[in-house]
Amino acid sequence: MLNTELLLNGPVRVTSQEFSTTDTILYALGVGAGINAADNPEEIRFLYERNLEALPTLAIVLAAPPFWLDDPRFGIDWKKVVNAGQELVLEGVLPVEGKVTTELKIDAIWDKGAEKGALMCSSRKVKDASGVLLATVFQTHLLRGNGGFGGVDQPKVSTVSFPGRPPDMSIDLPTRSEQALIYRLCGDLNPLHIDHSVSAAAGFGRPILHGSCTFGVVGRAVLKTAADNCPARLRRLGARFSQPVYPGETIRTEIWQQGSEFVFRARSIERDVIVLDQGLAEIHP
Repeated sequence: MLNTELLLNGPVRVTSQEFSTTDTILYALGVGAGINAADNPEEIRFLYERNLEALPTLAIVLAAPPFWLDDPRFGIDWKKVVNAGQELVLEGVLPVEGKVTTELKIDAIWDKGAEKGALMCSSRKVKDASGVLLATVFQTHLLRGNGGFGGVDQPKVSTVSFPGRPPDMSIDLPTRSEQALIYRLCGDLNPLHIDHSVSAAAGFGRPILHGSCTFGVVGRAVLKTAADNCPARLRRLGARFSQPVYPGETIRTEIWQQGSEFVFRARSIERDVIVLDQGLAEIHP
């Protein structure tokens, strides 16, 4: 039984991490930077320790709490948990090394019914060693095995409207067949992404790519096409997950500009399914 009282009112989970330029480079490799490097020399800035720059979505993994969803005290059917949504708000350019601390708080749990599961919304503030806020990470998990506990459903949320015209920008970025094996070294050790027995129990034919890795790949696409690969220009990035990505698939990101905002979605080319939807980015000139 889902322990909503403990999840919502338990202590804030504080996690600290000292990270190096190697960690920053590993994250970039984890979200696919460096594939076809000869054709994408501008990505070397995220991979080479000389004049290294951090990808903005690095904030998602900085001082992320170790996998905790399988703690029996919470009553989460963790094998059936998937990432349903992600949003990142940046206060500026991320450092490429240093010490950071995060505070994870469960903000809401919505009951969608026994058949649909529950939504668990959390937020995590990322601060440097001086206590300066670097970024805020919002995440929504779909607890597919925990619906029907008697709670209320999520209030209606605003949706992104896509223009009735072809995208203003489009880019295809491949993932490696071993992409999840690399990305998990950035801190997300959920066995769903490596253990075939766990992925089968969750209803997938084989291990799927981490949702936050998909988010990072699409973040690279938005950064490259809409912000000239300039991390300082990206201030907000959010989207909802609609289908899993399997390692080795190519992700096509379609982007429309609406003033200073950009709306986007992404699809798996091989299966022709939308994998990321309702995307919204704020980019400064």
